[in-house]
Amino acid sequence: MSEHDDIRSFYDTVYYRDAGTRVSVSGHLRRMASKYIKPGDQILDIACGTGNWLMAACERGATPAGIDLSPKAIEICRHNMPAGEFVSGPAESLPFADNSYDVVTCLGSLEHFLDPVAAVREMVRVGRDQAVFIILVPNSGFLTRRLGLYGGTYQTAAKEEVRSLDEWQQIFTAGGLRTLRRWKDLHVLSWSWISKAGWPGVPVRALQAVALTSWPLSWQYQVYHLLEKASP
Repeated sequence: MSEHDDIRSFYDTVYYRDAGTRVSVSGHLRRMASKYIKPGDQILDIACGTGNWLMAACERGATPAGIDLSPKAIEICRHNMPAGEFVSGPAESLPFADNSYDVVTCLGSLEHFLDPVAAVREMVRVGRDQAVFIILVPNSGFLTRRLGLYGGTYQTAAKEEVRSLDEWQQIFTAGGLRTLRRWKDLHVLSWSWISKAGWPGVPVRALQAVALTSWPLSWQYQVYHLLEKASP
């Protein structure tokens, strides 16, 4: 069994074990879609999961496509977005044509890929010349992690390699992308995130959510990157 097979098994039998076809779209994703998605956009999401972000893009009039290592997640996407194109497979070898998409995204998943540079190069290949690329990555400089209070998500059981913002930048550059701007991931400013661990965890999670708004980018848990194709 290959390493990809091992990771696929984890997502199908553990991560998405209890996933149903009902998928919610957060206000955070809707706000991001309102900024970066236009009606008629062809959008591809890499490691799309059950399709929350793509559903937000669909609400803006985009045509969705997605790829994920988990066949179970892909079936949920097909159920909710029957007009989209969804395939199961690794991000390092995309089964999509060159220059096909106006928007290419990868949100909170690049750290789980076996070869992130190869995955970025594939994103560049399938994106159009003026494509928008949005990539969300975790930051090894996250203050709570540096203090030893956070050890990563439970996806570390499969694969999770968290890098510094400079290291991520090197990967984007090696893959053929140029960063236009970066911003904080503040999806935690919501009751759904603050209350996720139950009432006993609410005070700590609320404090962390508020702290993230004032911490510098170098201390953030996750950081968004808006990118474009680098000049040849």
